[in-house]
Amino acid sequence: MTAHVVTGIGQLVTNDPTAGDGPLGVVTDAAVVVEGGRVAWVGAAREAPAADTVSDVGGACVLPGFVDSHSHIVFAGDRTAEFEARMEGRAYSAGGIRTTVAATRAADDATLAARGRRLAGEMLAQGTTTLEVKSGYGLTVADEQRILEVAAGLTDEVTFLGAHVVPAEYAGRTDDYVDLVVGEMLDACAPHARWVDVFCEDGAFDTTQGRRILEAGAARGLGVRVHAAQLGPSDGVAMAVELGAASVDHCTFLTGADVELLAGSRTVATLLPGAEFSTRQPYPDARRLLDAGATVALATDCNPGSSFTSSMPFCVAVAVREMGMTPAEAVWAATAGGARALRRDDVGRLVPGARADFVELDAPSYVHLAYRPGVPLVRRVWKAGAVVAG
Repeated sequence: MTAHVVTGIGQLVTNDPTAGDGPLGVVTDAAVVVEGGRVAWVGAAREAPAADTVSDVGGACVLPGFVDSHSHIVFAGDRTAEFEARMEGRAYSAGGIRTTVAATRAADDATLAARGRRLAGEMLAQGTTTLEVKSGYGLTVADEQRILEVAAGLTDEVTFLGAHVVPAEYAGRTDDYVDLVVGEMLDACAPHARWVDVFCEDGAFDTTQGRRILEAGAARGLGVRVHAAQLGPSDGVAMAVELGAASVDHCTFLTGADVELLAGSRTVATLLPGAEFSTRQPYPDARRLLDAGATVALATDCNPGSSFTSSMPFCVAVAVREMGMTPAEAVWAATAGGARALRRDDVGRLVPGARADFVELDAPSYVHLAYRPGVPLVRRVWKAGAVVAG
Protein backbone atom coordinates (compact mmCIF):
# COMPACT_ATOMS: atom_id res chain seq x y z
CA MET A 1 0.00 0.00 0.00
CA THR A 2 1.38 3.41 -0.98
CA ALA A 3 2.13 5.80 1.88
CA HIS A 4 1.97 9.56 1.45
CA VAL A 5 3.30 12.05 4.00
CA VAL A 6 1.92 15.58 4.32
CA THR A 7 4.66 17.55 6.03
CA GLY A 8 5.63 21.16 6.73
CA ILE A 9 2.49 21.57 8.86
CA GLY A 10 3.03 24.59 11.10
CA GLN A 11 0.10 23.72 13.37
CA LEU A 12 -1.82 20.44 13.24
CA VAL A 13 -5.19 20.11 14.97
CA THR A 14 -5.77 16.44 15.74
CA ASN A 15 -8.71 16.69 18.21
CA ASP A 16 -6.84 14.05 20.22
CA PRO A 17 -5.58 15.51 23.52
CA THR A 18 -3.18 12.58 23.89
CA ALA A 19 -1.46 13.48 20.61
CA GLY A 20 -0.64 17.11 21.36
CA ASP A 21 -1.38 20.20 23.38
CA GLY A 22 -4.75 21.19 24.82
CA PRO A 23 -8.20 19.83 23.97
CA LEU A 24 -7.46 20.14 20.25
CA GLY A 25 -4.33 17.99 20.55
CA VAL A 26 -2.26 20.58 18.68
CA VAL A 27 1.09 19.45 17.26
CA THR A 28 3.51 22.04 15.89
CA ASP A 29 5.98 21.40 13.06
CA ALA A 30 3.92 18.32 12.29
CA ALA A 31 3.28 15.69 9.65
CA VAL A 32 0.48 13.28 8.73
CA VAL A 33 1.04 9.96 6.97
CA VAL A 34 -1.82 8.62 4.86
CA GLU A 35 -2.28 5.05 3.62
CA GLY A 36 -5.35 3.71 1.85
CA GLY A 37 -7.33 6.89 2.47
CA ARG A 38 -6.81 6.64 6.25
CA VAL A 39 -4.52 8.35 8.70
CA ALA A 40 -1.64 6.00 9.44
CA TRP A 41 0.47 8.25 11.66
CA VAL A 42 0.56 11.80 13.09
CA GLY A 43 3.30 13.57 15.00
CA ALA A 44 6.34 15.80 14.79
CA ALA A 45 7.63 16.09 11.21
CA ARG A 46 11.18 15.18 12.27
CA GLU A 47 9.87 11.81 13.49
CA ALA A 48 7.71 10.97 10.47
CA PRO A 49 8.26 7.50 9.00
CA ALA A 50 9.44 7.16 5.42
CA ALA A 51 6.74 7.41 2.76
CA ASP A 52 6.49 6.83 -0.98
CA THR A 53 5.38 10.38 -1.79
CA VAL A 54 5.55 13.73 -0.03
CA SER A 55 3.56 16.98 0.06
CA ASP A 56 4.96 20.00 1.89
CA VAL A 57 2.31 22.56 2.94
CA GLY A 58 4.84 25.23 3.80
CA GLY A 59 3.93 26.00 7.40
CA ALA A 60 0.14 26.03 6.94
CA CYS A 61 -2.33 25.06 9.65
CA VAL A 62 -4.04 21.73 9.01
CA LEU A 63 -7.21 20.66 10.81
CA PRO A 64 -9.82 17.92 10.39
CA GLY A 65 -12.40 18.47 7.69
CA PHE A 66 -15.52 20.19 8.97
CA VAL A 67 -18.47 17.94 9.80
CA ASP A 68 -21.70 19.76 8.94
CA SER A 69 -24.36 17.73 10.73
CA HIS A 70 -27.43 19.80 9.77
CA SER A 71 -28.36 20.98 6.28
CA HIS A 72 -31.35 21.19 3.92
CA ILE A 73 -29.69 21.60 0.51
CA VAL A 74 -32.09 19.67 -1.73
CA PHE A 75 -34.75 22.20 -2.70
CA ALA A 76 -35.91 24.50 -5.46
CA GLY A 77 -36.87 28.16 -5.55
CA ASP A 78 -35.70 31.28 -3.78
CA ARG A 79 -36.80 33.18 -0.67
CA THR A 80 -34.96 36.45 -1.17
CA ALA A 81 -38.14 38.45 -0.62
CA GLU A 82 -38.69 36.78 2.75
CA PHE A 83 -35.14 37.61 3.84
CA GLU A 84 -35.50 41.20 2.72
CA ALA A 85 -38.76 41.52 4.65
CA ARG A 86 -37.08 40.25 7.81
CA MET A 87 -34.32 42.77 7.40
CA GLU A 88 -37.06 45.41 7.25
CA GLY A 89 -38.41 44.23 10.59
CA ARG A 90 -40.81 41.36 9.92
CA ALA A 91 -40.47 38.50 12.44
CA TYR A 92 -39.45 35.00 11.34
CA SER A 93 -41.92 32.11 11.53
CA ALA A 94 -41.85 28.59 10.17
CA GLY A 95 -44.55 29.37 7.60
CA GLY A 96 -42.11 30.30 4.84
CA ILE A 97 -41.11 26.66 4.51
CA ARG A 98 -44.31 26.07 2.51
CA THR A 99 -43.01 28.45 -0.18
CA THR A 100 -40.04 26.18 -0.73
CA VAL A 101 -42.28 23.11 -0.61
CA ALA A 102 -44.33 24.44 -3.52
CA ALA A 103 -41.24 25.19 -5.62
CA THR A 104 -39.62 21.86 -4.80
CA ARG A 105 -42.70 19.85 -5.71
CA ALA A 106 -42.76 21.63 -9.07
CA ALA A 107 -39.08 20.95 -9.84
CA ASP A 108 -37.82 17.84 -11.60
CA ASP A 109 -35.16 15.54 -10.17
CA ALA A 110 -32.41 16.95 -12.38
CA THR A 111 -33.06 20.47 -11.08
CA LEU A 112 -32.99 19.31 -7.46
CA ALA A 113 -29.81 17.29 -8.01
CA ALA A 114 -28.05 20.20 -9.70
CA ARG A 115 -28.88 22.56 -6.83
CA GLY A 116 -27.77 19.99 -4.27
CA ARG A 117 -24.48 19.34 -6.07
CA ARG A 118 -23.75 23.06 -6.33
CA LEU A 119 -24.31 23.67 -2.63
CA ALA A 120 -22.40 20.54 -1.62
CA GLY A 121 -19.56 21.79 -3.82
CA GLU A 122 -19.61 25.16 -2.06
CA MET A 123 -19.41 23.37 1.27
CA LEU A 124 -16.51 21.18 0.16
CA ALA A 125 -14.56 24.18 -1.13
CA GLN A 126 -14.93 25.76 2.32
CA GLY A 127 -13.62 22.70 4.11
CA THR A 128 -16.69 20.54 4.79
CA THR A 129 -15.78 16.92 4.14
CA THR A 130 -18.73 15.24 5.90
CA LEU A 131 -22.26 16.48 5.29
CA GLU A 132 -25.74 15.61 6.55
CA VAL A 133 -28.71 16.38 4.27
CA LYS A 134 -32.39 16.36 5.24
CA SER A 135 -35.57 16.01 3.23
CA GLY A 136 -38.58 18.05 4.30
CA TYR A 137 -39.42 20.18 1.27
CA GLY A 138 -41.66 17.62 -0.43
CA LEU A 139 -44.19 16.58 2.23
CA THR A 140 -45.83 14.00 -0.02
CA VAL A 141 -44.81 10.36 -0.15
CA ALA A 142 -43.38 10.62 -3.67
CA ASP A 143 -41.65 13.96 -3.16
CA GLU A 144 -40.05 13.05 0.14
CA GLN A 145 -38.77 9.80 -1.36
CA ARG A 146 -37.24 11.51 -4.39
CA ILE A 147 -35.57 14.20 -2.24
CA LEU A 148 -33.97 11.46 -0.15
CA GLU A 149 -32.80 9.68 -3.29
CA VAL A 150 -31.18 12.91 -4.51
CA ALA A 151 -29.62 13.47 -1.09
CA ALA A 152 -28.19 9.96 -1.10
CA GLY A 153 -26.23 10.95 -4.20
CA LEU A 154 -24.51 13.64 -2.12
CA THR A 155 -23.84 11.94 1.21
CA ASP A 156 -24.31 8.83 3.33
CA GLU A 157 -25.78 10.97 6.13
CA VAL A 158 -29.37 11.30 4.92
CA THR A 159 -32.23 12.33 7.21
CA PHE A 160 -35.97 11.86 6.68
CA LEU A 161 -37.74 15.07 7.75
CA GLY A 162 -41.25 14.46 6.47
CA ALA A 163 -42.36 16.18 9.70
CA HIS A 164 -40.92 19.58 8.77
CA VAL A 165 -44.25 21.42 8.72
CA VAL A 166 -47.82 20.45 7.94
CA PRO A 167 -48.44 20.94 4.20
CA ALA A 168 -51.20 23.26 3.05
CA GLU A 169 -53.48 20.43 1.95
CA TYR A 170 -53.51 19.13 5.55
CA ALA A 171 -54.18 22.51 7.18
CA GLY A 172 -56.23 21.93 10.33
CA ARG A 173 -55.61 18.17 10.11
CA THR A 174 -52.17 17.76 11.65
CA ASP A 175 -52.91 14.36 13.16
CA ASP A 176 -54.04 13.08 9.77
CA TYR A 177 -50.74 14.21 8.31
CA VAL A 178 -48.86 12.47 11.13
CA ASP A 179 -50.76 9.29 10.22
CA LEU A 180 -49.38 9.62 6.69
CA VAL A 181 -45.83 10.27 7.92
CA VAL A 182 -45.68 7.27 10.26
CA GLY A 183 -47.33 4.98 7.74
CA GLU A 184 -47.01 5.16 3.98
CA MET A 185 -44.39 7.93 3.97
CA LEU A 186 -42.01 6.17 6.36
CA ASP A 187 -42.48 2.91 4.50
CA ALA A 188 -41.33 4.60 1.29
CA CYS A 189 -38.60 6.76 2.82
CA ALA A 190 -36.92 4.72 5.55
CA PRO A 191 -34.92 2.58 3.08
CA HIS A 192 -33.26 5.76 1.75
CA ALA A 193 -32.33 7.37 5.10
CA ARG A 194 -30.11 6.85 8.12
CA TRP A 195 -31.97 9.25 10.42
CA VAL A 196 -35.46 10.52 11.26
CA ASP A 197 -36.06 14.10 12.40
CA VAL A 198 -39.02 16.25 13.42
CA PHE A 199 -39.52 20.02 13.80
CA CYS A 200 -41.02 20.47 17.27
CA GLU A 201 -42.14 24.11 17.35
CA ASP A 202 -45.26 26.24 17.33
CA GLY A 203 -46.52 26.17 13.75
CA ALA A 204 -45.09 22.70 13.17
CA PHE A 205 -45.48 19.67 15.49
CA ASP A 206 -45.98 19.29 19.23
CA THR A 207 -44.05 16.72 21.23
CA THR A 208 -46.89 14.21 21.32
CA GLN A 209 -46.92 14.17 17.53
CA GLY A 210 -43.14 14.36 17.38
CA ARG A 211 -42.67 11.42 19.71
CA ARG A 212 -45.00 9.31 17.61
CA ILE A 213 -43.02 10.10 14.46
CA LEU A 214 -39.61 9.55 16.03
CA GLU A 215 -40.61 6.27 17.64
CA ALA A 216 -42.01 5.06 14.33
CA GLY A 217 -38.76 5.98 12.60
CA ALA A 218 -36.68 4.28 15.28
CA ALA A 219 -38.81 1.14 14.89
CA ARG A 220 -37.74 1.10 11.23
CA GLY A 221 -34.07 1.28 12.20
CA LEU A 222 -33.49 5.04 11.86
CA GLY A 223 -31.46 7.08 14.32
CA VAL A 224 -33.21 9.99 16.02
CA ARG A 225 -32.57 13.72 15.55
CA VAL A 226 -34.77 16.64 16.67
CA HIS A 227 -35.29 20.32 15.78
CA ALA A 228 -36.30 22.07 19.02
CA ALA A 229 -36.20 25.33 20.99
CA GLN A 230 -35.58 27.53 17.95
CA LEU A 231 -38.55 29.86 18.26
CA GLY A 232 -39.18 29.58 22.00
CA PRO A 233 -38.80 27.26 24.99
CA SER A 234 -39.84 23.73 24.12
CA ASP A 235 -40.26 20.38 25.81
CA GLY A 236 -38.75 18.97 22.62
CA VAL A 237 -35.31 19.02 24.27
CA ALA A 238 -36.46 16.76 27.10
CA MET A 239 -38.16 14.48 24.58
CA ALA A 240 -34.97 14.27 22.51
CA VAL A 241 -32.87 13.30 25.52
CA GLU A 242 -35.45 10.76 26.69
CA LEU A 243 -35.48 9.11 23.26
CA GLY A 244 -31.69 9.00 23.12
CA ALA A 245 -31.49 11.34 20.14
CA ALA A 246 -28.03 11.75 18.67
CA SER A 247 -28.62 15.49 18.43
CA VAL A 248 -31.11 18.20 19.28
CA ASP A 249 -30.65 21.14 16.95
CA HIS A 250 -31.10 24.92 17.32
CA CYS A 251 -31.30 25.10 21.16
CA THR A 252 -31.79 28.86 21.03
CA PHE A 253 -34.18 29.01 23.98
CA LEU A 254 -33.08 26.55 26.67
CA THR A 255 -34.27 26.32 30.25
CA GLY A 256 -31.93 25.42 33.10
CA ALA A 257 -33.52 21.98 33.14
CA ASP A 258 -32.80 21.56 29.42
CA VAL A 259 -29.14 22.40 29.93
CA GLU A 260 -28.90 19.95 32.82
CA LEU A 261 -30.53 17.20 30.77
CA LEU A 262 -28.18 17.76 27.84
CA ALA A 263 -25.13 17.82 30.09
CA GLY A 264 -26.10 14.46 31.57
CA SER A 265 -26.77 12.75 28.26
CA ARG A 266 -25.12 11.64 25.01
CA THR A 267 -27.40 13.97 23.04
CA VAL A 268 -25.38 16.68 21.32
CA ALA A 269 -26.63 20.27 21.34
CA THR A 270 -26.13 21.34 17.72
CA LEU A 271 -26.10 25.12 17.40
CA LEU A 272 -26.88 26.83 14.10
CA PRO A 273 -25.62 30.43 14.22
CA GLY A 274 -26.44 31.06 10.58
CA ALA A 275 -30.13 30.87 11.48
CA GLU A 276 -29.87 33.54 14.16
CA PHE A 277 -27.74 35.71 11.86
CA SER A 278 -30.42 35.50 9.16
CA THR A 279 -33.51 35.78 11.36
CA ARG A 280 -32.21 38.30 13.92
CA GLN A 281 -33.22 36.04 16.77
CA PRO A 282 -31.02 35.83 19.89
CA TYR A 283 -27.97 33.62 19.50
CA PRO A 284 -27.87 30.41 21.55
CA ASP A 285 -25.76 30.58 24.70
CA ALA A 286 -22.99 28.13 23.93
CA ARG A 287 -21.02 29.21 26.99
CA ARG A 288 -23.82 28.07 29.28
CA LEU A 289 -23.92 24.65 27.64
CA LEU A 290 -20.17 24.18 27.65
CA ASP A 291 -19.77 25.25 31.26
CA ALA A 292 -22.44 22.72 32.25
CA GLY A 293 -20.55 19.94 30.47
CA ALA A 294 -22.85 19.47 27.45
CA THR A 295 -21.41 18.42 24.10
CA VAL A 296 -21.83 21.16 21.50
CA ALA A 297 -21.65 20.96 17.71
CA LEU A 298 -21.83 23.71 15.10
CA ALA A 299 -23.55 23.32 11.73
CA THR A 300 -24.68 25.62 8.92
CA ASP A 301 -28.39 24.71 8.69
CA CYS A 302 -27.94 25.61 5.02
CA ASN A 303 -31.47 26.21 3.70
CA PRO A 304 -33.17 28.80 1.50
CA GLY A 305 -35.26 30.45 4.21
CA SER A 306 -33.56 30.93 7.56
CA SER A 307 -29.84 30.23 6.99
CA PHE A 308 -28.67 30.35 3.40
CA THR A 309 -24.98 29.91 4.14
CA SER A 310 -22.80 26.98 3.14
CA SER A 311 -19.80 28.17 5.15
CA MET A 312 -18.64 26.41 8.29
CA PRO A 313 -15.82 28.98 8.72
CA PHE A 314 -18.50 31.67 8.89
CA CYS A 315 -20.34 29.72 11.58
CA VAL A 316 -17.10 29.31 13.56
CA ALA A 317 -16.49 33.06 13.44
CA VAL A 318 -20.04 33.92 14.52
CA ALA A 319 -19.94 31.37 17.34
CA VAL A 320 -16.77 32.96 18.71
CA ARG A 321 -18.02 36.53 18.32
CA GLU A 322 -21.63 36.10 19.44
CA MET A 323 -22.05 32.84 21.38
CA GLY A 324 -19.29 32.88 23.99
CA MET A 325 -17.11 30.18 22.45
CA THR A 326 -13.34 30.29 22.32
CA PRO A 327 -11.74 29.67 18.91
CA ALA A 328 -10.63 26.23 20.09
CA GLU A 329 -14.13 25.32 21.29
CA ALA A 330 -15.70 26.49 18.03
CA VAL A 331 -13.23 24.54 15.89
CA TRP A 332 -13.81 21.41 17.99
CA ALA A 333 -17.59 21.86 17.69
CA ALA A 334 -17.36 22.24 13.90
CA THR A 335 -15.28 19.08 13.54
CA ALA A 336 -15.35 16.54 16.38
CA GLY A 337 -18.63 17.94 17.71
CA GLY A 338 -20.33 17.43 14.36
CA ALA A 339 -18.96 13.89 14.25
CA ARG A 340 -20.45 13.22 17.70
CA ALA A 341 -23.80 14.55 16.46
CA LEU A 342 -23.66 11.95 13.68
CA ARG A 343 -22.39 9.22 16.04
CA ARG A 344 -19.20 8.94 13.97
CA ASP A 345 -15.67 8.29 15.20
CA ASP A 346 -14.00 7.99 11.79
CA VAL A 347 -14.25 11.70 10.94
CA GLY A 348 -13.70 14.97 12.81
CA ARG A 349 -10.32 13.79 14.15
CA LEU A 350 -6.86 13.19 12.72
CA VAL A 351 -5.78 10.04 14.50
CA PRO A 352 -4.53 6.68 13.21
CA GLY A 353 -7.41 4.81 11.61
CA ALA A 354 -9.58 7.88 10.97
CA ARG A 355 -10.49 8.90 7.45
CA ALA A 356 -7.82 11.21 6.05
CA ASP A 357 -10.15 14.19 5.62
CA PHE A 358 -8.44 17.47 6.40
CA VAL A 359 -8.29 21.15 5.55
CA GLU A 360 -5.17 23.11 4.73
CA LEU A 361 -5.50 26.78 5.68
CA ASP A 362 -3.74 29.72 4.13
CA ALA A 363 -2.94 30.72 7.71
CA PRO A 364 -0.56 29.62 10.48
CA SER A 365 -3.25 28.93 13.10
CA TYR A 366 -6.85 27.72 13.43
CA VAL A 367 -7.54 30.95 15.35
CA HIS A 368 -7.52 32.78 11.99
CA LEU A 369 -10.92 31.21 11.21
CA ALA A 370 -12.43 33.62 13.77
CA TYR A 371 -9.69 36.26 13.65
CA ARG A 372 -10.18 36.87 9.89
CA PRO A 373 -13.93 36.40 9.31
CA GLY A 374 -15.13 36.35 5.75
CA VAL A 375 -11.66 35.74 4.31
CA PRO A 376 -11.32 32.62 2.10
CA LEU A 377 -8.67 30.90 4.21
CA VAL A 378 -9.24 27.33 2.98
CA ARG A 379 -6.37 26.70 0.57
CA ARG A 380 -6.86 23.01 -0.15
CA VAL A 381 -9.25 20.30 1.00
CA TRP A 382 -8.16 16.67 1.31
CA LYS A 383 -10.62 13.81 1.40
CA ALA A 384 -9.53 10.23 1.94
CA GLY A 385 -5.97 11.49 1.54
CA ALA A 386 -6.46 13.14 -1.88
CA VAL A 387 -6.87 16.80 -2.77
CA VAL A 388 -10.48 17.35 -3.81
CA ALA A 389 -10.68 21.16 -3.73
CA GLY A 390 -8.23 24.03 -3.99
